[in-house]
Amino acid sequence: MKNIKMQSWQMTEQKADFKLSESTIIDIKDDEVVVKIAGCGVCHTDLSFWHFGVKTKQALPLTLGHEISGTIVAGPDGLINKNVIIPAVLPCGDCEICYKGRGNICQKQLMPGNDFDGGFASHIKVPYKYLCYVPDDLLQKYSLSELSVVADAISTPYQVIQKSELQEGDFAIIIGVGGVGIYSALLAKIAGAKVLAIDIDNEKLNIAKNNNIDAVLNIKNMGGRDVKKKVREIAKELGVSKYGWKIFEMSGTKAGQELGYSLITFTSTLSIVGFTMNKNLVRLSNLMAFDAKVIGTWGCKPELYNDVIELIATDKLKIKQFVQTFPLSKINDVFKNTLANKYTKRSVMVPD
Repeated sequence: MKNIKMQSWQMTEQKADFKLSESTIIDIKDDEVVVKIAGCGVCHTDLSFWHFGVKTKQALPLTLGHEISGTIVAGPDGLINKNVIIPAVLPCGDCEICYKGRGNICQKQLMPGNDFDGGFASHIKVPYKYLCYVPDDLLQKYSLSELSVVADAISTPYQVIQKSELQEGDFAIIIGVGGVGIYSALLAKIAGAKVLAIDIDNEKLNIAKNNNIDAVLNIKNMGGRDVKKKVREIAKELGVSKYGWKIFEMSGTKAGQELGYSLITFTSTLSIVGFTMNKNLVRLSNLMAFDAKVIGTWGCKPELYNDVIELIATDKLKIKQFVQTFPLSKINDVFKNTLANKYTKRSVMVPD
């Protein structure tokens, strides 16, 4: 095939910053394509690799980034110039877990920016089996770079809401309404739930409130008992049941996870989406006493991506105001600012 010169920003062993590197893609396998990247979102998982000591599966140096959109520029003739979103989790499709419909946690999965070089680059080489194709008319409303957030920030909460068995009229509690949590709140609202957004940042809560989320609560400087009392009051005001609450922990903090567990009541479901290396001490007998459950989620299986695209295409889910783009050359600044919680929107790096 024709050689493609690629630039990427690689994390080195020193991990102090990202270094620019260049390479040439010489060939691809029959099941692969080369995608010219339009945008790649910055995720808390990237921060975990970069700052918090979580190890990548592929040894460093490695190009991070798993929230990717772009255009196919090399591969089978019928796919050239197709605009795509690359699922953050690429399953094998041919194992016990995949056959059971749980391909998002396939043990042979490939994750960009973890198992192989990811999306903080000009191009990426990936298997094309599970790519999500972007309808042309959707690009009349959004840039392809903006749609990169579908690959994780939107699809992950979409999957966990499906797993939680959320029903119309349920009480959904979203803990942390940042770059991923805000989508969880919006998707729960679309599903017909009464939604409470909890955070410690008034700016994030105002964004939720301005997007028709039913109630917001700033818990900064509040004790645990006071939070629980206030949540019960809000539930009563919204006219929802005091049972069966659907709790979604999106903050990826020890405090957020502790709060989520403490809010469990009879027949509740607590969904853990945010990631932290910190450990919590909990009384598991509460799950027995309340006949409740705790579930996790890892990414989103590719089969659900078209559902998300449909929500955006039909304007049920509007995403533009929750995304901000930056030149890829500013990656070090963006990562440091993200770590310092200076952004309220999902950051997307655009090759420059």
